[in-house]
Amino acid sequence: MLENLKAEVCWANRELPRRGLVAWTSGNVIARDPQSGLVVAKPSGVLFEDLAPEKMLVVDLDGKIIEGDLRPSVDAATALTILKHLRDVHAVVHTHSPYATSFAALGQSIPVVLTEHGDAFGIPIPCGRYAKIGGTEIGEEVVRILREIKMQCPVVLMQNHGVFGVGPSARAALKAAVVVEDIAKTVHLAMAKGSPVPIPPKEAQRLYDVYHTRYGQKAGGGFE
Repeated sequence: MLENLKAEVCWANRELPRRGLVAWTSGNVIARDPQSGLVVAKPSGVLFEDLAPEKMLVVDLDGKIIEGDLRPSVDAATALTILKHLRDVHAVVHTHSPYATSFAALGQSIPVVLTEHGDAFGIPIPCGRYAKIGGTEIGEEVVRILREIKMQCPVVLMQNHGVFGVGPSARAALKAAVVVEDIAKTVHLAMAKGSPVPIPPKEAQRLYDVYHTRYGQKAGGGFE
């Protein structure tokens, strides 16, 4: 089932350690097939280098295994909660990337002090409240914040935990996680030297509008 989506989700998961976003077996990318509504999930505790499309699991939005012999990621409940509540979202990425997670450990959002940040998101990268792992609480908090900011920034930091990103595809969600970590690293280094100069909200929004209407080869621009 869903062979193309399995291949995409497998690729996106294998990119996580290659891009320095996870350690050992932590973190994952999960994606939904818009036609069937079924979800492809990473198996729990499997090393990223050992992943293959045929090892990916197919589950429904309630977490019932439709295809596969392994157990899904322990973060599956969080991702499924997000997918249930946000119909335009079809992929969820979770990482513990060190620079972004350092802001999460402080319970701090990441301010807009870089044009890269303005281009990609236009607003501060928000930090959600602490929530328990393993159930629906984290997903509910991520959904609450994404709705509050009207989905403009597709990434939420979760206090004391890590990074959760969303997108219309596994590739888009992965890109969000990569960009957030790059921004967080530079902001962290700037804060170590002094006080970064903020970009005014109006200018940050202008950068965002230009990037999302003119950047890339697709008509209308866009983040993916």
